[in-house]
Amino acid sequence: MLSEFLNPVTTQTWTNGRHQVRCVKVIQETSDTRTFCFMAEQPVMFFFKPGQFVTLELEIAGEQIMRSYTISSSPSVPYSFSITVKRIPGGKVSNWLHDNLKAGDKLAVHGPVGQFNCMDFPSDKVLMLSGGVGITPLMSMMRWYFDTNAAVDVEFVHSARTPSDIIYHRELAHIFSRIPEFKLHIVTERSDELGEAWSGFRGYFNQSMMELMVPDFMEREIFCCGPTPYMNAVKALLRNNGFDMSHYHEESFGATPLDVQEDVIENVEQAEAEAEEFDSADLLSVEFSSTGKSVRIQPGETVHAAAAKLGLHIPKACGMGICGTCRVSLSSGDVDMDHNGGITEEDVADGYILSCCSKPRGNVVVDY
Repeated sequence: MLSEFLNPVTTQTWTNGRHQVRCVKVIQETSDTRTFCFMAEQPVMFFFKPGQFVTLELEIAGEQIMRSYTISSSPSVPYSFSITVKRIPGGKVSNWLHDNLKAGDKLAVHGPVGQFNCMDFPSDKVLMLSGGVGITPLMSMMRWYFDTNAAVDVEFVHSARTPSDIIYHRELAHIFSRIPEFKLHIVTERSDELGEAWSGFRGYFNQSMMELMVPDFMEREIFCCGPTPYMNAVKALLRNNGFDMSHYHEESFGATPLDVQEDVIENVEQAEAEAEEFDSADLLSVEFSSTGKSVRIQPGETVHAAAAKLGLHIPKACGMGICGTCRVSLSSGDVDMDHNGGITEEDVADGYILSCCSKPRGNVVVDY
């Protein structure tokens, strides 16, 4: 039997949570875009679903900041993972990463999480639409298809400002030169003023381009990521053609607010004083067992708000149940959790919740 010649894998595998990693390489992709590659100190297999993202835990000018970035590498290269970051004018985190993060630096990451991925929506025919740095989750998917010799017919359409702004251009050309079922289409808004000549599509992606590039787009599973105006234009195009939007998927965790720190209410006494305005019988108890603290909250308030009233800081980034950073274990009680893909069904089955979007149904105890 083949199993007699195989050794079991004993390497640790990645699970959603907080992990220490080390930057091992920085790659300059374009003039304003860099890829940062990470590994664990001890070997870890970083398996995730292509298209998912992580949240970086950073300290910038003495302030703790959380920021979410899509994983641009593929789980087919399991002992490391990468993110690709575009420098944004005035962007606190993107500029700090470009100016400061270097090989050898260590930081904490949370994740991986996200519903936007190609594994949960398998299809024989796929259309990938990206704009700018929105190419990163689709590149993770494309690398996965390529490395695993997937039997998938892929049309890959990317929009960039100029030819020199095309992220992963050489790698894309290599991938699509080797697989006949993979077809690459690139649109640039304009040519480089002093750069390479461009003979491809020029302008903004539109209906005519879609029909020329992908005449059977109505039959495909579509994955889309890019600036909000770009994604809105794509959705309008598809709806105008009567496309079944259940086959349309977009990266939706969006930009994390610049201020990601929770405003902590000064003390428990103030919180209790505010609660006295309501019938005490309606108040719910939230206990944090690791600290021995508890507080009464109004129905409809979140677990995260309860922690803030006690001065407890549960890290979070998005505040909308998307990034998964605020995951905690619920020891007892029930909550209504209105999340947006930031937690897996397995985590929920194991008793985890996202504190930012979980509202107690009654008295609860949280392991924090």
